[in-house]
Amino acid sequence: MRRRPFVGVLLALGALPLAAQSAPVLRGRALQFPRDHGSHPDARTEWWYATGWLAAPGEAEPRYGFQVTFFRSRTDVAANHPSRFAATQLVFAHTALTDLAAKRARHDQRIARAGFGVAEAAEDDTRLVLRGWRLARSGPPEASVYRASIASDAAGFALELELAATQPLLLQGEAGFSRKGPRPEQASHYYSQPQLAVRGTLTLDGRALALQGRAWLDHEWSETILAAEAVGWDWIGINLADGSALTAFRLRRADGSTLWAGGSLRRPGETARAFGPDEVRFEPLARWTSPASRATYPIEWRVSTPAGTQRVRALLHDQELDSRASTGAIYWEGLSELLAEDGRRLGLGYLEMTGYATPLRL
Repeated sequence: MRRRPFVGVLLALGALPLAAQSAPVLRGRALQFPRDHGSHPDARTEWWYATGWLAAPGEAEPRYGFQVTFFRSRTDVAANHPSRFAATQLVFAHTALTDLAAKRARHDQRIARAGFGVAEAAEDDTRLVLRGWRLARSGPPEASVYRASIASDAAGFALELELAATQPLLLQGEAGFSRKGPRPEQASHYYSQPQLAVRGTLTLDGRALALQGRAWLDHEWSETILAAEAVGWDWIGINLADGSALTAFRLRRADGSTLWAGGSLRRPGETARAFGPDEVRFEPLARWTSPASRATYPIEWRVSTPAGTQRVRALLHDQELDSRASTGAIYWEGLSELLAEDGRRLGLGYLEMTGYATPLRL
């Protein structure tokens, strides 16, 4: 998704030919499932991103937040390169666990070139592997079940989770074509699976815990997602207690102003209402400075959309992830709550903020 330093070294040495330019994401292309659950190797950037909260069975208050994300990146090496060892595709993965009681966030990351059974992103369906970490989908497209298997000795936790769809797919933007900037090529194909019912096991420091909760999954792929003047984005994906799903995002310039914005609201049993770029506003209310990166992040926002005005508040300030060993970026990603103006909790989900430590480059 971001920098690919060792591929750049190979290219600088003249060891590998360059790939031809890929076709862009196309407006009007109808997404087809289960095929579009799989990877799109002609696109430059792609990710499958699952986040959610976990609690003891029967409890409604979250104890943990989790992130399981797989990235696939097309390099500048020709897809028809004669060597099986050519790094035409890279696979990255991030995992994170927010422990609210301990007030601690743990995370880990991996990277490998695709192939040899070490790293794979299947094209026919969601089936991702990276050095023992796995995310796979099964079932009919309208009743997806995802299974995630992640174990990290470095971070001291393991996840074995089942995420089952309770609602239809949510196609973001215009039937899955999502604008990300003022130019038409600054776009992605993007769909979400909100309100996933989660059950499984968290093993934390050697202790196995049976847990349940709720999750959100995004799948997005693009050739050009960021305008040159964009340094990063702010994004929320919130499962509301009434069964609704709220998405809001903005692409941000270096001075903090909004370059582009979007999102959607889908109420149970209704069609999603897509938001235009002038209908979304993010206003920071409180900030936190990371002792590790010295980046300052808004950890509470007032977010205004056609769904109304609410506050988004991080449940733990320090949920920063340093992924410079894989994707090359430092970003903030964490479990957060959506609050009405009177303080009532309306839902839970994740807030993501990129480009605060250094400008994001895709």
